[in-house]
Amino acid sequence: MANRQTEEKITALYERLSRDDDLTGDSNSILNQKRYLESYAAQRGYTNIVHYTDDGWSGGNFDRPAWKRLVADIEAGKVAHLLCKDLSRIGRNYLQTGFYTEVMFRQNGVHFVAVANNIDSEEQDSGEFAPFLNIMNEWYLRDQSKKVSAAYRVKGKAGKPTTNNAIYGYKKDPEDKDHWLVDEEAAAVVRRIFLLAVEGHGPYEISKILTQEKVECPAYYLARNGRGSRKNTVDTSRPYDWYGFTVSSMLTKPEYMGHTVNFRSSKKSYRDKRVKNDPSDWLIFENTHEAIVDPETWQLAQQVKRTVRRTDTTGVANPLTGLVFCADCGAKMYNHRGKRKKNGREYSVDFYSCSTYTLTFERETQMCSSHTVSTKALNALILETIRTTASYAIQNKEEFIQKVRSISQVRQQEAAKELKRKVAKERRRSAELDVLIKKLYETYAMGKLEEKRFELLCAEYEKEQAELEQLLASEQAQLDQFHEDTDRASHFLALAQKYTDFTELTAPMIHEFVEKILVHAPDRSTGERVQEIEIYLNFIGKFEVPMPEPTEEELAAEEKRRQKRIRDHEKYLRQKERKQKIAEGLIVPGEPYQLVCQCCGEPFQSVRPNAKFCKPACREKFYRQEKRKAKETETSQTA
Repeated sequence: MANRQTEEKITALYERLSRDDDLTGDSNSILNQKRYLESYAAQRGYTNIVHYTDDGWSGGNFDRPAWKRLVADIEAGKVAHLLCKDLSRIGRNYLQTGFYTEVMFRQNGVHFVAVANNIDSEEQDSGEFAPFLNIMNEWYLRDQSKKVSAAYRVKGKAGKPTTNNAIYGYKKDPEDKDHWLVDEEAAAVVRRIFLLAVEGHGPYEISKILTQEKVECPAYYLARNGRGSRKNTVDTSRPYDWYGFTVSSMLTKPEYMGHTVNFRSSKKSYRDKRVKNDPSDWLIFENTHEAIVDPETWQLAQQVKRTVRRTDTTGVANPLTGLVFCADCGAKMYNHRGKRKKNGREYSVDFYSCSTYTLTFERETQMCSSHTVSTKALNALILETIRTTASYAIQNKEEFIQKVRSISQVRQQEAAKELKRKVAKERRRSAELDVLIKKLYETYAMGKLEEKRFELLCAEYEKEQAELEQLLASEQAQLDQFHEDTDRASHFLALAQKYTDFTELTAPMIHEFVEKILVHAPDRSTGERVQEIEIYLNFIGKFEVPMPEPTEEELAAEEKRRQKRIRDHEKYLRQKERKQKIAEGLIVPGEPYQLVCQCCGEPFQSVRPNAKFCKPACREKFYRQEKRKAKETETSQTA
């Protein structure tokens, strides 16, 4: 009989409540459901009662913890009776609910009762209307979903946050739940993360730093303060576990600039899972709450984050990654760092060379040239460029602004002129395609062209026209921007005034100031190695600081440096020649050199390769002659 039950099996009482059910009053509360089912079980004599409760779970979702535990017990043969208040407690998806009530419960010999609906699986006539009830339950869920979605859209378009919880770094305003306040303790961590990112540290490197410093991770911190979606499920045994994904996600949030971002995700139906929307579909409302990070720092963090940085054998990431390019082929310059051995001695190397040349210099046909430049010289030039430009901008503010504006206008006018020509050409081609498509259709309509051929040609023309339209839209947008006044000088001035010390080049300084660096091939036509390097700064591009005429002292110092370079080069050539002679067997190391006296012309031997005279008397005689010649020349010139 139905009211008999073996001792080893249980009577399962299932209760469920969601936020939508709260709207119907207290009758659906978990406590009332439990009382209602316990009373019914007592009347029927069912014993060994076990409650399975899902509080706060939607009926459209069957991935509920208590429900999954109940299904597992049913499949294990532990359940004799299953009682619920009504079919909507099982679920509001009529297909899945029908599967459980009509198939699974029967296959496992479970006696199912939906008390309020008068449905009892042991009474055949009671289940005739169950499918209709399931459909009505799903219709209710669908109707509620539409209402919630509509309210969600209205709230989101009004500029109010659609998230239930404020993100890490903020907290909800007690007086206005739609307004966020800065949580200073967490905000300090957010600011540090952005600062580390600007310095060139990657998300995973930042996560390791925070973990080592025992900084509480966002989930644990929010749970400790009774906030966040994971306040009841966070693993409290691992409070300092930061992950690279967490840091990377934080770095991309415009909310830290004080903006509200709505509609990051969406779903077509209440049955579907949420999917991320493209950033172009986000709705962003600016300056709705206090910013933690200023826009310049946020933008700079995005720029640095996009550049892939790898640590080499030195264990330090290169701050110039993605900034140095070959001026001739446009390829990136490779940075070569490490230790090398030569003649038994170890020395450090740190220089840049063209990646095109580096990848092809071992081949039969070489491409480009090395463009080699030392990192030390490059850093010194960058620092000097930033220092002189920033100093000039601060000391000559009006002149600097006027100069940048004039350069920008010239550059924009040239670019706009070329773009206008391109747009006009593409518009003419688009008009030609319209005529071609029209003539093609007329030819086909008159029966002079086969349908297959017509469709093929028409598809090609339409594809070309669609591509032209997309290109025109993009180029027209660029053209419109040229007509706007883009004063970048003020941005550079604000950046320059942030720094008070320009004596040392730092990673943040490089990321904030430098847009790109172009390295030209060295020029040796004058007998000296001269290499041009163009440094483009953010906001102002390549800016030439007006330099005063060099003084006599500066010219003398430069001439002194030039003479030293000449002497160093001559020494290098002598050493090179000696090595060559040693290799050819003409010189034996340790033996004296065979030389010729510059005064008397007699051969002599010396342990020094640069000795000029065979004896002191020849040296004195030679210099007396040189002095006499100089005096005679001076006398003839004055006469």
